[in-house]
Amino acid sequence: MEYVTAVPHPRTEAAEPARSGRRSLAVALLCGALGVAVALLATRQRWAEGTATVAGGAFPLTVKGSDVTGVPAALAIVGLAALVAVFAVRRAGRLVVAALLALSGAGIAAAALVAASDNSALDDKAAQASGDTSATVAALSHTGWPYVAAVGGALILLAGLLALRYGALWPAMSGRYERGADRPRRKARPVDPERPEEMWKALDRGEDPTGA
Repeated sequence: MEYVTAVPHPRTEAAEPARSGRRSLAVALLCGALGVAVALLATRQRWAEGTATVAGGAFPLTVKGSDVTGVPAALAIVGLAALVAVFAVRRAGRLVVAALLALSGAGIAAAALVAASDNSALDDKAAQASGDTSATVAALSHTGWPYVAAVGGALILLAGLLALRYGALWPAMSGRYERGADRPRRKARPVDPERPEEMWKALDRGEDPTGA
């Protein structure tokens, strides 16, 4: 009679964290890169429009996201830098960078949502167009691009949360360079003083042809 055991195989248990690390890494990279691209694209689009009353009648006005607030674009750059830096550091440094990545995404989303109903930038343009500092924009309307920027921030936030949760399982770029630095340097070949061309080649390589 054969018995079936429920004890998991040790190799399977060891492979599960590696699979989780690979999946979370792929999702974090996708979400982070897509979030940065979406946030930067949204800030370059028209967020609001309206009209200003001038001598010749109604003058149309529009503002882009960068005119309303510069926070989402600035934090998107910070998030991109943090997304790259999270692979260059380890342990506590990775936690700090991952937290910065998450905070960048949260800041983008919050700033975009606050600016979604902001009309101060249009009021400033209305005052300039009419020459009246007390003038305000009329027929005001907003587009959906601020909410698109907020979605980009949410994607960056998700990437940061994944880095906080699974970052310890991810590889680090510095590991490769550390292994390369630990390799023993190849000893320079002795140079034959009777052959001047070898001495010139040694000098080109930064070696001492005298062997001193």
